[in-house]
Amino acid sequence: MKLHSRLVASTVLLSLVAWPVTAAAPPYDSAAPIAYMVDLSSGAVLYERDADRRIPPASMAKMMTVYTLFDLIESGEYKLDQKLTVRPETWERWHGPKAGSTMFLSPNQQVSIRNLLHGVVTVSGNDAAVVLAEGVAGTEEAFAGLMNQHAKKIGLANSHFGNSNGWPDEGVTYVTARDLATLARRTVEDFPRLYSEFYGQKEFTWGETMGGKPITQPNRNPLTGKVSGADGLKTGHTEEAGYGFTGSAEQNGRRIVMVVAGLDSYGGRASEAVKFIDWGFRAWKTRPLFDKNAVVGDVKVQMGDSSTVAVKAPRNIAVTLPAGSSADIRVAIGYDGPVKAPFKAGDRIAELVVRTPDMPAQVTPLIAAEDVGEAGFFRRAWNGLTSLFS
Repeated sequence: MKLHSRLVASTVLLSLVAWPVTAAAPPYDSAAPIAYMVDLSSGAVLYERDADRRIPPASMAKMMTVYTLFDLIESGEYKLDQKLTVRPETWERWHGPKAGSTMFLSPNQQVSIRNLLHGVVTVSGNDAAVVLAEGVAGTEEAFAGLMNQHAKKIGLANSHFGNSNGWPDEGVTYVTARDLATLARRTVEDFPRLYSEFYGQKEFTWGETMGGKPITQPNRNPLTGKVSGADGLKTGHTEEAGYGFTGSAEQNGRRIVMVVAGLDSYGGRASEAVKFIDWGFRAWKTRPLFDKNAVVGDVKVQMGDSSTVAVKAPRNIAVTLPAGSSADIRVAIGYDGPVKAPFKAGDRIAELVVRTPDMPAQVTPLIAAEDVGEAGFFRRAWNGLTSLFS
């Protein structure tokens, strides 16, 4: 959502939060040529380096495949126990050493969407991603179209997807670190139930060896077992892209999303991922501002059966500050307004904008507290009349 040039500020809010400035943002020098970190509890960007450079995502593109499937499942179009068939042509293309990471599917095998999602999320199966794409949209190209529709809808301003698994495609598929973080955030916030079920699993078992033994593969997440609360999301590696990782962890109700890309080794990625997110939790702190469902203020409504509507916090909202510091905090409600009716309770119609010295604005969405329908004839006439004198 673009902020209206006129921010509507609440003097009540301003009186609630005011501390003197005592420290600037803590320094960090990432080993990654591309890096980005955001604190989801506040919307604060804690670190960015070349975050808008277009890069090949490698397997991090599978996050978009998973987001698209999550949306189709939540909307009721597909069910987790629904089975898809592994086409022999797909198996031929996506098995063996030259096909990269695999779930070890078999030709003509019928596999549930649930297991295919585990195959994508936990073991990064290129085969699983393509089977999902073909099963949902008929062809991988058609599914890539769905991915791009969803990407646009959730605000990935500088990304494009040409396939479902991030396989190199001569630059057709590209992302930015900022967009990857947005995708991670929207996955966590839009589909909390599915995120909890599929991300953060330590291992996944599917397929058999030539000797008939089950194949169990570990999750490639470099934070697993090393960072408390780590539960996602995806690694990626190709010769072109180097080693990258989009990760997330939650500690004491505070969730951080981080992205590193362009690293030159597996070990370097693992080491930097742990150091980076550890810095995010140690060097910064949060102060609570609003509890989930707390009313934050009111916004004006256009052509509605009410002239204003209350907006509330969709979750606990905090402000992020350097550890050991305090700051003069200014709070406002921003929106494209008046907000045009109709809309439903729970729709995102405004933003809480928190400003502190020496830091970018910390922005989190606000939702409508109630439904607002379109105004009837007499209401529209009354609104028009009163607007002449306002």
